[in-house]
Amino acid sequence: MFSMGAASRGTRNFLLVLCIMYFILYVDRVNLAAAAGAIQKDLGLTNTELGIAFSAFNYSYATFQIVGGWIADRFGSRWTLAICALVWAVTTLLTGAVTGLASLFAVRLVLGMGEGATLPAATRAMASWMSSRLRGVAQGITHSASRLGAAVTAPVVAFLITYLSWRWSFVVLASLSAAWAFLWLWWFRDDPRQHPAMTPAEVAELPVIDQAARVRAGQVPWGPLVRRVGPTMFVYFTMGWTGWLFVTWMPSLFMHNYGLDLKSSAFFTSGTFLAGMCGDTVGGVVSDWILVRTGSRQLARSALIAVCLVLGLASLIPAMLIHNLLLGAAGFTASYFFLECAIAPMWSVTMDVAPEYAGTSSALMNASGAVAGILSPVVFGKILDMTGSWTMPFGVSIALLFAGVIMTIWMRPDRQVEIPGSTRTALA
Repeated sequence: MFSMGAASRGTRNFLLVLCIMYFILYVDRVNLAAAAGAIQKDLGLTNTELGIAFSAFNYSYATFQIVGGWIADRFGSRWTLAICALVWAVTTLLTGAVTGLASLFAVRLVLGMGEGATLPAATRAMASWMSSRLRGVAQGITHSASRLGAAVTAPVVAFLITYLSWRWSFVVLASLSAAWAFLWLWWFRDDPRQHPAMTPAEVAELPVIDQAARVRAGQVPWGPLVRRVGPTMFVYFTMGWTGWLFVTWMPSLFMHNYGLDLKSSAFFTSGTFLAGMCGDTVGGVVSDWILVRTGSRQLARSALIAVCLVLGLASLIPAMLIHNLLLGAAGFTASYFFLECAIAPMWSVTMDVAPEYAGTSSALMNASGAVAGILSPVVFGKILDMTGSWTMPFGVSIALLFAGVIMTIWMRPDRQVEIPGSTRTALA
């Protein structure tokens, strides 16, 4: 009931193609962090400047969440995601040609534009293709694929740097994004009912989306939508603050805080991301299991998220206070696992509260996480330059995650946004 065994061929293939996209998305996102040591040395960047380069991605990533979500809701995910993937390809290619902070900042800024529109467009596609009882599992599986991409990037980039160079590593990785763009255009259709791979049984399981209410003049009910998604945005900001520290600074932390070489730091970083990959799937499966057993979206989404955040912040405390490689790796890995367990229920909330506007509602939430991604790498680098401590910045993470736990009380995935003129009668 809670595995993809409940899905037929069309749904399985859809998720497979989407998982490949999520995998590549995170390869392109974390490749800079994986190559940070070599790039920092070659370009002569300080830790603060490297933090600025990390944060550049999120300035445009936050903005294009809203743009991409609206475009996907209005015009569909097929062309939106194909164009996004081509943007990743070009900017990843150009990263291999940067000459300093300014050019590195510029290419990461443009990469953020392409990636910013991606997850809202993918969520829009999932809202159309997935039945409500599989939303948590689908979000968990696809986000697991992204963390698998993050996990393999560090050793792959380390290998490419060793045998080619850090510049050529970006050239090799750029080809993956270009190939996926053409695969998506060839296979995907915005309306799953028009896809030849979908069986009648699968079509009968599809959620009923009130298309007439959604497309009327292309209007989005911004006021009601922002009010309903607001608490979710705050919680995702607190999660994003720490999540982006893992994505941007973790390879350097293992290298410098514990005195590891490039290959060893890549090994420990991969282990952390693999734990996150498992957490994504576990969180999605548990969320849907609770929903079916209890019928309560508050328990399946909000309460589960609160528990995950408490466990995540608790795991950071020993890693922050005790300077020991094994204890630190265990603490950071456990924290990332629990934070990732909350990802699938968080993204499911955006589909629960606004199925007709899943692209826009998920964009609002993910934009808040991107704002955290703008701030946290720079704050981390600044605290590091001021104190020399690689773990002290996680004190901010603990405080923010605690605030996120409190805010989950006001998340109400059981209440949908009211849409004037909608024919929707029940929670999808």
